[in-house]
Amino acid sequence: MDKENKSGKRFPFSICLIGIGVVLCFLSVMYFTWRQYRLKENEELLNSMRESANAVASESADEIAPAPVPTLVPAPVPTEEPTPTPIPTKAPVENPYKNSYLKNPDMAAWLKIEDTVIDYPVMWTPEDENYYVERNFEKKHDVHGSIVMSAKSCVDPLTTNIILHGHRMNNGTMFANLHKYGDQAYCEEHKYISLFTPQMERKYEVISVFKSQIFKSSDDVFKFYNFFEANTKEEFDYWYDNIKALQLFDTGVTAEFGDHFITLTTCSTHVKNGRLVVVAKEIESGDTYIPLER
Repeated sequence: MDKENKSGKRFPFSICLIGIGVVLCFLSVMYFTWRQYRLKENEELLNSMRESANAVASESADEIAPAPVPTLVPAPVPTEEPTPTPIPTKAPVENPYKNSYLKNPDMAAWLKIEDTVIDYPVMWTPEDENYYVERNFEKKHDVHGSIVMSAKSCVDPLTTNIILHGHRMNNGTMFANLHKYGDQAYCEEHKYISLFTPQMERKYEVISVFKSQIFKSSDDVFKFYNFFEANTKEEFDYWYDNIKALQLFDTGVTAEFGDHFITLTTCSTHVKNGRLVVVAKEIESGDTYIPLER
């Protein structure tokens, strides 16, 4: 059906459709052009934003100082206690009793207590302990005898306890002076004892003075003369506790397991087969000696 215009004429319907199509086509082109423009604009905006973001990130990276690398503190090295400067060892010297050792190989040591008459060779014959009981250094018969070391005692290798026997002579010689140790004042003034062995000088300090006796072998009692070696602490404690319990006075000197001792003994008349006993512990060593060439 055709429409009429104001003059009364009618337009063909096909012309109307063509016109509408042209308009729609024009609008489509315009829309497409506008859309492309917007896409490009958006792309440029995104690129700009990316560049801006990268620039900011770069500037931030430059402005922000890098995190400091932690300094590794080395583990403390265990420090050892400073080693004390060792005391120089004295060079060996010639044994002052060299000639006596060379003269009689039975001589095991030389015993000396300052300011007393006790200044004698010590004889040792383990195969016959009593050989020098009534013999002198020259092996000649002598009622004074010699200072005798018990067969089970030894200076090399050193036993825990060295037992020395000597007569109590009426003329004050040999071990007669030991009885003076019953007086505490005398003991304090003569508390140091020296034993000169072939190897060195050994120094001792008195720890106990007591009286005892020689018992029967069947008697179950403390026998000071049977202690030579402390193989266990129990053995030492038994001996030590007894010599301290028997002491005539407190010397103020103590000892412990591992110490070495010297025991001097002589006859005493307080009981039958009585003995006066002086025990001293080793406190230091003196000179060491050049080996003897026998």
